[in-house]
Amino acid sequence: MHAVVQSVTDRIIERSKVSRAKYLAALNEAKQKGVHRSSLSCGNLAHGFAACNPDDKQSIKGLTKANIGIVTSFNDMLSAHQPYESYPDLLKQACAEVGSVAQVAAGVPAMCDGVTQGQPGMELSLLSREVIAMSTAIGLSHNMFDGALLLGICDKIVPGLLIGALSFGHLPMLFVPAGPMKSGIPNKEKARIRQKFAQGKVDRAELLEAESASYHSAGTCTFYGTANSNQLMLEVMGLQLPGSSFVNPDDPLREVLSKTAAKQVCRLTEMGTQYTPIGEIVNEKSIVNGIVALLATGGSTNLTMHIVAAARAAGVIVNWDDFSELSDAVPLVARVYPNGHADINHFHAAGGMAFLIKELLDAGMLHEDVNTVAGYGLRRYTQEPRLIDGEIKWVEGQVTSLDAEVLTSVTAPFQANGGLKLLKGNLGRAVIKVSAVSEQHRVVEAPAVVIDDQNKLEAIFKAGDLDKDCVVVVKGQGPKAVGMPELHKLTPILGTLQDRGFKVALLTDGRMSGASGKVPAAIHLTPEALDGGLIAKVQSGDMIRVDALTGELTLLVSDAELATRVAEKVELRKTNYGMGRELFGALRSNLSSPETGARCTSAIDEIF
Repeated sequence: MHAVVQSVTDRIIERSKVSRAKYLAALNEAKQKGVHRSSLSCGNLAHGFAACNPDDKQSIKGLTKANIGIVTSFNDMLSAHQPYESYPDLLKQACAEVGSVAQVAAGVPAMCDGVTQGQPGMELSLLSREVIAMSTAIGLSHNMFDGALLLGICDKIVPGLLIGALSFGHLPMLFVPAGPMKSGIPNKEKARIRQKFAQGKVDRAELLEAESASYHSAGTCTFYGTANSNQLMLEVMGLQLPGSSFVNPDDPLREVLSKTAAKQVCRLTEMGTQYTPIGEIVNEKSIVNGIVALLATGGSTNLTMHIVAAARAAGVIVNWDDFSELSDAVPLVARVYPNGHADINHFHAAGGMAFLIKELLDAGMLHEDVNTVAGYGLRRYTQEPRLIDGEIKWVEGQVTSLDAEVLTSVTAPFQANGGLKLLKGNLGRAVIKVSAVSEQHRVVEAPAVVIDDQNKLEAIFKAGDLDKDCVVVVKGQGPKAVGMPELHKLTPILGTLQDRGFKVALLTDGRMSGASGKVPAAIHLTPEALDGGLIAKVQSGDMIRVDALTGELTLLVSDAELATRVAEKVELRKTNYGMGRELFGALRSNLSSPETGARCTSAIDEIF
């Protein structure tokens, strides 16, 4: 193993010794020999199979076959989740073919940051992860199931499903992806049109045409944002089948992969031949594997919260120091937009997951000795699926990249580190992703332009008051304040200023897009303004230093001056009502800091 990867892993294992032991003890206590529903009373059981067809009813009643719960995020408004409409019937058929039964256990909400960007609904986005986790747990709480299939892809859906699943860690579970849409217009062209619109050089009709040509069919968006980062992470952690992440929804291979996943989870149950509960797959080593792969590909900054939260649900304690130390050691081997011009389909065609995992395994940067849904050992994931005469055959993946501008080797990386940096200073702690930021833009020392709403920046920009070096500070955007919305509307404006030759950066206690790009953005700042963070005292004109090379984040104002200032109050009334936001007050007020996962799970902390 690479010395740094091993050192960080050992540190996480030691830090998590007590909490992980308590989690595994709870997992073992929840295990039951034989069929889980055998513990139900006759009345309980009758309710559980009342609507089944006669054959399935007999199978469930007889306690001789495994029953698999399906948790689905299907809706047909969102492209990534629309393909799931037909999956339950497909998965039930596959389970039946190996002598098992399947039932839809639950539906979970799936919202899209791409639809809600800049809208009030975005303030529910991060909160939806907790709702999804709880919805998953409710669906599985009937104790009718011996395993589960988890259908989810984007943003908060995957981490929510994973957190909920880990509360039933004694059950085998397997994620079933639906794949990305085929490539539309190049992402670089889409970004160019967005900037021209921000400058008033194209109208809304031309902007909408470009957006429609980019997001044009069923499947996940093709850029490397949170959705595709989720899929990559799941596969490297061994939670979905090898090579299944990035097969398009209409590819014939996709249907066969989904049926294979259903059959495999049946084998993983206690009634099968390879009992492997999800709580044993997700451990310190698999979590480090997920982080390493994320860093090696320049993945979404949102995962710096989601991985922390999911790990904690399994009794594993991870923090940003772990991410930063690994990032310094792990080379960047993928260039996928916004870290390059290619999209996720190009990444897949160049060698994809099999090549990536082989490279990182051979360099000692991934732990091979882990359990996966495909069996013991991560080396299994250097293979990729092929459809031969209607059946899946796994063959060895690429040993060399088919496109060295998209996917390269560990020995000839795009840059020596993963591009994620921990920033520290008197302002607190934040993360910054610089894999897509040119070196000349990685250090910015400039006066602050302070706002408390991303929508206010457009007027300042149009007035010409941003034509200067500046650090745009957006305060009052943290988890407890407004649910930590993404501030994606800032990207075209800041990108335009950078193109004009100004040194610009963003500082916020909110989030940026999972595809944050060429503008340096110090995000997820903790403590947030509402929790007494120094960001609440920052005033326009204050000098701020954002240094992604040394990891410095400093408000260059004397302590004496700061002592005289009163923190600006975060105005919540207007943002905590309307569009359903008032329903989430209790949840929002109990969220933890971004570094601890922005979680609302105090009970887990008390137990584990």
